[in-house]
Amino acid sequence: MPLLVMKFGGTSVADLGRIRNAAEKVKREVERGYDVIVIVSAMSGKTNELVAWVEQTSPLYDAREYDAVVSSGENVTAGLMALTLQEMDVPARSWQGWQVPINTTSAHASARFVSIPRDNIEAKFREGFRVAVVAGFQGLSPEGRITPLGRGGSDTTAVAFAAAFGAERCDIYTDVDGVYTTDPRIAKKARKLDRIAFEEMLELASLGAKVLQTRSVELAMRYKVRLRVLSSFEDSDENSGTLVCDEEDIMESKVVSGVAHSRDEAKMTLLKVADRPGIAAAIFGPLADAGVNVDMIIQNISEAGFTDMTFSCPTNQVKRAEKAIADARAAGAFAFGELVVDDDVAKVSVVGIGMRSHAGVAATMFRALARENINIKVITTSEIKISVLIDRKYMELAVQALHDAFELDKAA
Repeated sequence: MPLLVMKFGGTSVADLGRIRNAAEKVKREVERGYDVIVIVSAMSGKTNELVAWVEQTSPLYDAREYDAVVSSGENVTAGLMALTLQEMDVPARSWQGWQVPINTTSAHASARFVSIPRDNIEAKFREGFRVAVVAGFQGLSPEGRITPLGRGGSDTTAVAFAAAFGAERCDIYTDVDGVYTTDPRIAKKARKLDRIAFEEMLELASLGAKVLQTRSVELAMRYKVRLRVLSSFEDSDENSGTLVCDEEDIMESKVVSGVAHSRDEAKMTLLKVADRPGIAAAIFGPLADAGVNVDMIIQNISEAGFTDMTFSCPTNQVKRAEKAIADARAAGAFAFGELVVDDDVAKVSVVGIGMRSHAGVAATMFRALARENINIKVITTSEIKISVLIDRKYMELAVQALHDAFELDKAA
């Protein structure tokens, strides 16, 4: 039989009523002739509660026990979903990560997939079971310990299963009915996209769009898994939601497909750094070792043997970045005059595969911001993206202005 992977996020399984609603969607796919692998998240808010319990119990916690506790929320949901399906006369069985097994690396709280053997689940399908309900977010390390895959890891679990089992499609059920041109809470004219290319979705996810986890999109693009994002709370058919697919599967698209934003950004500038070969490695090596997620990087023109180096990072990593830079300076890795931190900025980006073959996108973007008297602090570009750092108070105004400037409320 054809196979479908269906993933339900925390809000979609927040209580028994919503689990039943999700189970009804699974049952409909079974009735259409599919075997189904269901990936479930923990009930909404449960993971945060488990994390808080660990921190209250042991501030200097054992990472292995943290992993065991925090990953348990998905086990509860998987069991309840399987029970609900059984009550609907759908042959279903729940699976924890170690039972599949989902083989991963050993990294605490952010493990990565190694392999997903098909034998155990396929044997159950041959026995007559129609649904395998798998706890998302968790795997099994080489040492035999439970390993969480990081926040949003259930999305990645779903895509990994779709790739491993050759699923026809991977449906991601969430609390929105698809991928929009921008956040509808900011721009009332935001439009739902019928299709979006993997590359565009990857950029939007990495730039602040919350619909899909970045690693899940990376995996889908690598293994050509067709992703569909749709709402758990609406009736759906084969045309519902947004399909994330190859660029070749999109007949025609606008030059810019979407506007993304990230509110919690910081701009850090090292003044009077010696301008010499290897200075960038000396600065950004310690930051990488400290786990600082550096994004935009700008180096000014050298003057009298010195330069200024500016980069951005999430605001919750500023203290970590400051410590890494101070430690590297104390160790003699490099010297600088002053470290200036601006933690009141936001990043706004326009994304579109059409930018590869169309000129003038940057000019349109900058004119739109200038009309609103919004000053640009940092600019970076890629083949399908332009990002700017601006004062945080202007973020929503900038998103609205850019959405209007590129007429994203209109279809291609």
